[in-house]
Amino acid sequence: MIAGLARRLAAGAAGVLLIVLAALLAAPEAGAQEGDADDAAVAIFGVLTDSVHGPVEGAVVEVLAGDDVVGSDESDASGEWRVEVPGAGTYRVRLQSDTLPEGVALRDPERNELSSVRVLDGRDKRVLFALGERGPRSADDVRPPSGNRVVNRLWTGLVVGVVIALSSIGLSLVFGTTRLVNFAHGEMVTLGALLAWYFSSGSVGPTWGLLVAGAVAVFLAGGFGALQDRLLWRPLLNRRTDLISLMIVSIGLAMMMRYLFAVVFGTSVRPLREYAAQAPWVWGPLVLRPKQLVILVLGLAVIALYALVLQRSRLGTAIRAVSDNNDLAESSGIDVRRVILIVWIVGSGLAALGGISYATLYGVEWDIGFRLLLPIFAAVVLGGMGTAYGPLLGGLAIGLLSETSTLWVPAELKFVWALFGLIVILLVRPQGLLGRAERVG
Repeated sequence: MIAGLARRLAAGAAGVLLIVLAALLAAPEAGAQEGDADDAAVAIFGVLTDSVHGPVEGAVVEVLAGDDVVGSDESDASGEWRVEVPGAGTYRVRLQSDTLPEGVALRDPERNELSSVRVLDGRDKRVLFALGERGPRSADDVRPPSGNRVVNRLWTGLVVGVVIALSSIGLSLVFGTTRLVNFAHGEMVTLGALLAWYFSSGSVGPTWGLLVAGAVAVFLAGGFGALQDRLLWRPLLNRRTDLISLMIVSIGLAMMMRYLFAVVFGTSVRPLREYAAQAPWVWGPLVLRPKQLVILVLGLAVIALYALVLQRSRLGTAIRAVSDNNDLAESSGIDVRRVILIVWIVGSGLAALGGISYATLYGVEWDIGFRLLLPIFAAVVLGGMGTAYGPLLGGLAIGLLSETSTLWVPAELKFVWALFGLIVILLVRPQGLLGRAERVG
């Protein structure tokens, strides 16, 4: 019965995904921004947000090439502004300070112009202007106290860690039950974010709320995971394809999906409409945004439910049995194929949920899954490859290590230090934090 339901789920998901793909290809915004689709225009954009007043409306931002003004835009009610540029190159971006609302000012008045903003071919460029409350300047205006910075970095690391943990559960489950190292898992993360954007954008798709759009995206991603199992991985495993060949197939599938996303969606970053800008909440030394709190609570609730099902239900017992010994589980009466099918559905759905959470924080992009793939693998390896709870611990560790490292190193290097920490831990405990040591030979 469950297998039949999974087949119908996969068929329905495939049909809906084809409809969404056709709609995106037919829409002028699918491959480019508004305007001439053939020109594939790129743009410089941003969101003006004051630390106290929230989104800043009515401020004028202009973009210059040399001394020539390329274009300008006025921030809307969400603080968003966007200026299209002729193409790749280096531009100057200037915020006209006299257009800022009363009570809002740049933290550093001399930083109203960014002189070397580089735009790459085919990719939009996001820039930020640091705004703060108008008033006498102090050292705190330039850099918050170290205690506050530590608290906020820990908070951000916890949120990012939950997102990585959600995204990595499926990778660990699939490896545990099939021994497949699935490099296409990152594209399932991207798929969830793109589907949520499509169903909530209002430009090429419906204008659903993110909760509804996200639920539909998770459902469709789960169906697509079932479709992968039935049409690709199960036939290959039945033919006793070796694991190296399966890994190469997953790399090819990942590349195909990634560049299909680039063609259909485009290479620009697009925010989820409901959460493009939010006024922060200040709780003592902690500054947070409501969406971060929602992502943390939702992520922890889903992880707790996953742990409860895995530990207390018959399905969870079957999954753990298949992970421990596939042949012994089958000889004891467990339908291994059905368990693996369910693992693909659950793992793909959780990957999609992780992608939606990440896109809510940082916007939707065609390659977010690829950029998250290394931290996801690191979380799985750190927690213990194939273990049930390893990804949860590993994801939190990677998130906290990467975000707190920005207290001392540039943000661009945050995952480098997280991976360095991974190497150090594995030198001490090669099987991972929750893995079991095995004797080889």
